[in-house]
Amino acid sequence: MNPDLPHLEALAVVLEAPERLGLQRLPLTPPEAGDVVVDMEWSGISTGTERLLWSGTMPPFPGMGYPLVPGYESVGRVSYAGPDSGLRVGQRVFVPGARCYGEVRGLFGGAASRVVVPGTRLLPVPESLGEQGVLLALAATAYHAIAAPATSTPAHAALRAESAAGATATGASANSVAKADVGIAPVPHVELIVGHGVLGRLLARLAALGEGPRPVVWETNPVRHSGAEGYGYDVIFPDDDPRRDYRTICDVSGDAHILDRLVARLARGGEIVLGGFYHEPLSFSFPPAFMREARFRIAAEFQPSDLAAVRALLEAGRLSLDGLITHCVPATEADSAYRTAFGDPSCLKMILDWRTLP
Repeated sequence: MNPDLPHLEALAVVLEAPERLGLQRLPLTPPEAGDVVVDMEWSGISTGTERLLWSGTMPPFPGMGYPLVPGYESVGRVSYAGPDSGLRVGQRVFVPGARCYGEVRGLFGGAASRVVVPGTRLLPVPESLGEQGVLLALAATAYHAIAAPATSTPAHAALRAESAAGATATGASANSVAKADVGIAPVPHVELIVGHGVLGRLLARLAALGEGPRPVVWETNPVRHSGAEGYGYDVIFPDDDPRRDYRTICDVSGDAHILDRLVARLARGGEIVLGGFYHEPLSFSFPPAFMREARFRIAAEFQPSDLAAVRALLEAGRLSLDGLITHCVPATEADSAYRTAFGDPSCLKMILDWRTLP
């Protein structure tokens, strides 16, 4: 604890119970030597995890309970840096959450005007990113799904061979393509993505960076069919897709009843990656999956290395976050902002602007 710091408090979004949300002033835990104080600029609203917390449909897990401060997609500036924090005052950083509110849970605690957080949890971000920095968590989640170690099935071996042939035809080696993509494997191990929300769009943009077939995205809502132009992938209705030989499918729809439809589209030895979050049990018919020797993989929480890789792609100009933030409102309008984020299909990403607070 630093005795020279005044008593710290923050105005935070507090979810008191399902669908009951408001701003409250909360005392903050005093920072230790390795901590920093971050004055928030923007925080994003997650339409996956936070929707479940807001609606009360989040499955129980250790530490779950109300009241809570949500948010894990925040960007702000360091206003105090502990001597062991490794950061400096004035740096803009990405904040993946905080637990600094005493008896009020931080799940995940980033939706506040100010936070106290260990410096090791933060990622410095370029000034040029501005409010787009809140998308780093989603971009890292997408990268984690697409860059996970490839399985060694015949389907993936064929996909790698196609990519190597494509690289040779264009005069580039697989190694040079990999270097150009700043750590992205030369083969996108996702051919079909289900869902064209922000996470699906980021997955598609990442998949399109590598060699191999042009990625396809399924989207049932026509409102969300736009936005692929210029990014190297196609968005179609599922019923308009004739393919039945996808080698890797990544589902980010959150639909717990979709597996049988996806298995029917797999090649033999193909893989289904579960990149969304499901609050209902998943199930599938065994015989079709057996016939295809289907594999299932879960892509969970991103790691620091995923954040670093995404930042490198952004700095190299290989990945764009343009066109993904559709709504930005003052933090004082948090209650209506959450309802819009979860109820308006035209809202891809809602962010709260904390800079407008007096």
